[in-house]
Amino acid sequence: MVKRTSRKLAKAEESAPVSAPVLLSGGNPQIAKGYGNESVQAYIAAMPGWKSNVGRKLDALIEATLPDINKAVKWNSPLYGMDGETWFLGIHCFNKYIKLAFFRGALLSPIPPVASKTKEARYLHIAEDGKFDEAQFIDWLRQASKMPGEKM
Repeated sequence: MVKRTSRKLAKAEESAPVSAPVLLSGGNPQIAKGYGNESVQAYIAAMPGWKSNVGRKLDALIEATLPDINKAVKWNSPLYGMDGETWFLGIHCFNKYIKLAFFRGALLSPIPPVASKTKEARYLHIAEDGKFDEAQFIDWLRQASKMPGEKM
């Protein structure tokens, strides 16, 4: 009896339609909290339209620059950090751009261009054309990875 039930459940799961992730207001994917690359890759795959390609590019640059990076998804945003407990970078989708949040960005040189309501955070916005200064981004990653992260 147990084996039949297990087979039935497995068969139902195989035939169940795969639904697209829910997009929250502003176009950010709703992704379950999780730690590790798998959760971040699920977020990137769920990024709508052009944002998914940019997300893959950003993630590849981050991994190439900082091979020992730790990743998580919290509050529907990928986070990147060095110690697995604090985070220096977060990514969030909006309708017209992707926001990269450097949590201690005011300490970076040069300071990322977009101000925040919080004293230390600074942002880089990437628009639909997907263009951004990769060399500067990599430099910011290296700088930020050496600073104390934010506990979240």
